[in-house]
Amino acid sequence: MAARAPAAAAAGPPGLGRDEAAVLLLDKAHYRHDPRWLLPVSPRLCLACALELLPEPGVSLVRKKHVVSCFRDALVRHTSLVTQLVAQDQRVCIHFIQILFGLLRNVEDGSAIDLCIEVLIQLTTQLKLEQTVHCLLNECHKELCSMPSMRGSLVTFSLLGKLVDAIPALADKLVVEHGRLMEHLLRGLAYPSEGVQAAACYLYGKLYSSPVAAEVLSGHFREKLCPLFLSTLDVAQTKELQINCLGLLRQLLKYDLFVSVIMNKSALAESAESDGRLPGETSLPLVLKKLLLSRDETLQVASTHCITAVLVHSPVKYALAFIHADIPEFLFEHLSSSSEVLVWSSCSSLILLAEEPLFFSKCHTVYGIEAVVRSLQGSLKTNNTELHKQGLLLLAEILTRQPEEIRLFASSAVCRSAARALREAVSSPVLEVAAEAVKATSAFLRKDHQSALPVQYRELRALLEAMLGRCVEFSQAPLNRRPLGHASNRDSEKAIFQRGRFLLSTLEGFRNACRLAVEFQSEPLAQENPFTAPSAEKEDTLEAFSEFLLSVCDSLCIPMVMRHLEQATQPALMEVFLSVLHSLFVIVPHMKEKFSKKLAASSFIQLTLELKAVFCSGPSYSALNQVCSSFLYYMCLNLLSAPEKTGPPSQEELSAVSEILQHRLPQISSRNLESLAFLSDRQYVEGAARQRQYCILLLFYLAYIYEDRFVSKAELSVAVQSFLLSLQDQGECPPLIVLKASIYLLAICQDQDSALDEVVVSAIRKFLEGIVDLHLVYTHHPLLLRFFLLYPELMSRFGQRVLELWFSWEDSSCEELDDVPSAGHPALPASLAALFQTLRSSPSILLILLDLIYSSPVDTARKVLIVLRTFLRRNEDVQVGGLIRGHFLLILQHLLVEHGASPSGASGNLPLLLSLLSLVQLRSKAEQELDSMAMKLLHQVSKLCGKCSPTDVDILQPSFNFLYWNLQQTTPSSQKRAAAVLLSSTALIVLLERLLALTWAETDSPTTMLLCSAWLLTASFCAQQHQGSLQVHQTLSVELDQVMKALSFPKKTAALLSAAILRFLRTALQQSFSSSLVALVPSEARPPAAPEDAVLAPLGTSQVLSLVVGLQNLLVKKDPLLSQACVGCLESLLDYLHARSPDVALHVASQPWNRFLLFTLLDAGENSFLRPEVLRLMTLFVQYRSSSVLSREEVGHVLQGAAVADLSTLSNATLQALRGFFLQVQSTGLLTDDNAAKTLQAFLEGLSPGAPSAQLPPQDMLCLGGVAVSLSHISD
Repeated sequence: MAARAPAAAAAGPPGLGRDEAAVLLLDKAHYRHDPRWLLPVSPRLCLACALELLPEPGVSLVRKKHVVSCFRDALVRHTSLVTQLVAQDQRVCIHFIQILFGLLRNVEDGSAIDLCIEVLIQLTTQLKLEQTVHCLLNECHKELCSMPSMRGSLVTFSLLGKLVDAIPALADKLVVEHGRLMEHLLRGLAYPSEGVQAAACYLYGKLYSSPVAAEVLSGHFREKLCPLFLSTLDVAQTKELQINCLGLLRQLLKYDLFVSVIMNKSALAESAESDGRLPGETSLPLVLKKLLLSRDETLQVASTHCITAVLVHSPVKYALAFIHADIPEFLFEHLSSSSEVLVWSSCSSLILLAEEPLFFSKCHTVYGIEAVVRSLQGSLKTNNTELHKQGLLLLAEILTRQPEEIRLFASSAVCRSAARALREAVSSPVLEVAAEAVKATSAFLRKDHQSALPVQYRELRALLEAMLGRCVEFSQAPLNRRPLGHASNRDSEKAIFQRGRFLLSTLEGFRNACRLAVEFQSEPLAQENPFTAPSAEKEDTLEAFSEFLLSVCDSLCIPMVMRHLEQATQPALMEVFLSVLHSLFVIVPHMKEKFSKKLAASSFIQLTLELKAVFCSGPSYSALNQVCSSFLYYMCLNLLSAPEKTGPPSQEELSAVSEILQHRLPQISSRNLESLAFLSDRQYVEGAARQRQYCILLLFYLAYIYEDRFVSKAELSVAVQSFLLSLQDQGECPPLIVLKASIYLLAICQDQDSALDEVVVSAIRKFLEGIVDLHLVYTHHPLLLRFFLLYPELMSRFGQRVLELWFSWEDSSCEELDDVPSAGHPALPASLAALFQTLRSSPSILLILLDLIYSSPVDTARKVLIVLRTFLRRNEDVQVGGLIRGHFLLILQHLLVEHGASPSGASGNLPLLLSLLSLVQLRSKAEQELDSMAMKLLHQVSKLCGKCSPTDVDILQPSFNFLYWNLQQTTPSSQKRAAAVLLSSTALIVLLERLLALTWAETDSPTTMLLCSAWLLTASFCAQQHQGSLQVHQTLSVELDQVMKALSFPKKTAALLSAAILRFLRTALQQSFSSSLVALVPSEARPPAAPEDAVLAPLGTSQVLSLVVGLQNLLVKKDPLLSQACVGCLESLLDYLHARSPDVALHVASQPWNRFLLFTLLDAGENSFLRPEVLRLMTLFVQYRSSSVLSREEVGHVLQGAAVADLSTLSNATLQALRGFFLQVQSTGLLTDDNAAKTLQAFLEGLSPGAPSAQLPPQDMLCLGGVAVSLSHISD
């Protein structure tokens, strides 16, 4: 041999070392071999020895296997050295391959065969020599050709299969250059040995894995291989053959042609079987079904892969065959397998099968849905996210494609399980899983899927909450911020796009939930859970679910979408979002108005118009345009049907507006400036264009009402003016709602310092005169009121009606202001502030308000009165008394002419007018001279009072207050004139007599406040008549015994009423009971008076003492006003007694109880003696030398206390009372000590009558509980 000759030449003598001898294979020949064939590293293998040893028939198989094994190990461990060793000589290399192939062919030991094949494959692939490959292929070809039987082809097929596997390019070479090999493979596949068949299938699989080879072999497969292969697969028993057949099948199924051929053959087989003939072909679906039924997981997985591989080409073409073979049933069964691979594969096949309608019509999904849900629940407990996604994909496909007429969920329990599985899936931290779960949820929310009673509303709520919560979590996750650059921008845009896609899927699911709620509204059985106990909380109801949808949309969906809009605008997303909002109007009809108002206030009109302008100006995005228009249409109708600050339109008017909006909203897709320009067009406007103008104007109107002001006021005002003038030019009258919108927008947009042109104002007046009533176009707003009152042309014609409407809409917030003292004014509401500003600039409007008080409904009139009261109290510099009095006089005269007999029935608002008149008088300055108008008004009010009965309290109370003010706060001459006018009204005097008599009545008594005013008026009349010797036309009888009884034994009478009666009694005492006006009559016949009582007549000693006790009791109450009245009455009583019986007066002044009374009053804190009533009381005791009541030492203490007191903090009344007290002390010489007398004199000099007080004088005329009271009248 070639290897031996050079080896022998270089061998040298024998006698090798021990290590070298250990690897010698042929001891007798090795020394002749050239050392270059010896591997230089362990194992020290000599290739020449191997070449001589392996062919030797006398060498044992064990030794040969050892040599091949050593060579394999060396090749693995020292690949480069061995390949260099073998490649030294190409002839030696080819010879070595031939020897190995010959050994492979001749041995039957399986391990030896595998070892040889492995060495051949490794050597061929490592050498990368075409000659070696060609040699090996030729050897295989010769072997197959010379083989009498296919029995020995196993080794050759196995070698070729593994060789092609190791060198894929050989597949094309074999097919092209060794075409006869295919015939041998066919024979091998038909040979009745599954080992040979398995090897042939394996080689076929490797050949068909090459696209070129597959194309070349396409005819071979179609004509010869296909039926043989299918039958082989069908009858295969060994796992090796089954696996190799399935491997070949997988390769074949990559090509449309082979799939078509196989499935056509399968169809023929199924057709023959259905016709009762023996099938000439084998059906692939039935074969795969058989493998699915095997208990071998590997075969099950492989068969499902093959099913998927077929269906991928065309589910429409091939799904029917698998469905007819009942493959879906077994795939559903495999979903419960513990093998994740098998479950994933089964899901893949089922997803493709779901594209065929027959899959559903044969009810495979009804049978398998529970398995799908159970499988999904189980897979979610694993960490295999791919399995999660595949299971969700399958569930989504089934839920989406399931026909509505075939109920998927046979029971609510399965539906509930599906909802819980989806809820768990949407909460997955893996975004891809959550995204698939959201899509499945969207498909799940279908009416036919939820029709199994009872409807699981609670589970649906939980599912939606989880879905929206996951979306919120994802949308709020911070974006990855990298350094600036294009890559960073792309990453950010990709993240935003991903968020938008997830949000879109979420909104689609939510939209389906809304659609579900709408569809269930027509299903009585779906309204609530029929199995819920009557007493249980109604959570599982459609109503609760609908309200939940509205609430969660408001709290989650809308904020999410608005946040996303700040980053990107996706038309598809906005289309779904607006359709959701639209559906909510239907889902919760009782909340649609409120929801619409909230949307309008959140700038949704502007948002929708911007979307239409950006995306819908052309023919594209027609669906978005339709959704936007529909949303705006329903929102606008809701807002117009339940307006915030205006009356609702009539049904006819609403229908007209509805038609305008419905037809013209889809045509509006212009930007704001373009819309304003279109609205301003003064050219001749056609009908359709005019309606578009109406539509645009209504959108601006509603937007402005809810503070969504996305166009400037100035530009909008100009546009509206042009619009109105265009209407006038064309002689058109706009719909009422359009006119209302125009006036409102002009009022809101008008600048404070500018005014409309007269031609515009004239056009507005002309339009308004053509309507029935102004309330049809009125919108409540302070600027609208200002608008009507600003222009005389409008105010003269519509001022009163606008004010009436304004007050009818205005709330009663000003009532709280009405009770606040004028010293501290809280902030006014904006509406009242605007009205007050207008009133200040134009006081003549007060006359309109006065007419409103008289002519409006009582509720409105009361609001007007409250506003006027508040205005007059807050604006004392505005002199409107004469204006109001003159207008009120006209009203009163008109009333008395028309309703002279019973003025109380003329108008329910007359008391409010009188109350306002009283208020105007009370705010007037004191010492005013009454002019002729005032006297006329006084006369008219007295006449009005004379025509009333004691029960007309609402009229009499403000009237008495007015009369009382004229008797107390005007100049003395005016008071005398006023008293003369009033005394001439006999009806008034008779009324007063009746009222005073009611003071003692136990029933039918008018209010206490009216009685207070009656006593004060009577006291004033008595004083004025006595001072001026006025003529008396009617006397007034008063029961003196009742007066004395009421004061001597006071019950729980109001302090003010007691003070008023005391003022009357004091006046009577001052006049010594000799008034020409008042006749004091006894209550009943009395016995003749005792001699000692005759001098006190008409009083008796017992009455006097009882009165004193009563006054003491009233003083103990420590009411300031009542105390002043008591002390004044006591002063007058002692003066009266002293003039008739000094002893009785001294006795009364020296009563021991007086000292107790004094110290009770002084026990009210530090310097409590520095109160006017206490000082006046002590003055009385000093005057009548009641030393037992107030001793000289106590007077000294008072002097000391006054000396150290801060007199600047005392009121004028206190200073006057203190000075009177010390003057009385000085005149009586009570202080005998010279130092005390000097101190007293110095103190009196400091308290000269002209010394002013640091405190402002208090207001003399007050309104206490609705009663006008003069403090000076009570106390002086």
